[in-house]
Amino acid sequence: MERLPSVPICEHFASLSDPRCANARHRLLDILVIAICAVLCGAEGWEDIEEYGHAQAEWFREVLEVPHGIPAHDTFRRVLARLDPDEFTPCFLTWTQALSERSTGEIVAIDGKTLRRSFDRGASKAAIPMVSAWANTNRLVLGQLKVDDTSNEITAIPKLLAL
Repeated sequence: MERLPSVPICEHFASLSDPRCANARHRLLDILVIAICAVLCGAEGWEDIEEYGHAQAEWFREVLEVPHGIPAHDTFRRVLARLDPDEFTPCFLTWTQALSERSTGEIVAIDGKTLRRSFDRGASKAAIPMVSAWANTNRLVLGQLKVDDTSNEITAIPKLLAL
């Protein structure tokens, strides 16, 4: 699959004003990128966002500045709760529209599912959780990976993408 041109998120969120005082420890763009990536990968709360950030810290250090590391869940909560929705929404919409235009529908969806009837009560084996990559245009599963017993979907997704 040919790599599509990037859509720099900083271009779309540059006009977003930071609701914090001038001596903020973490950059607003870093907080936004980590939070958006975490939510896209299934994070459902502030602690999940922080956990995802730590799980992907090495990658975030490559693509973001993160001078003080991954923010705490309280930082995500405080900063994102203070954002002006009327200011954030147009930034987010222009970014997603740019993604859609550049991808021309070539979207790969990542999804996690638990295989039905894969558990065995007699042997005390839990059901098998899997993550899959689906090419929408081609209607084709590009890959599947079993989630480790001691892990979760969020940590399995980067392994699937590496395949």
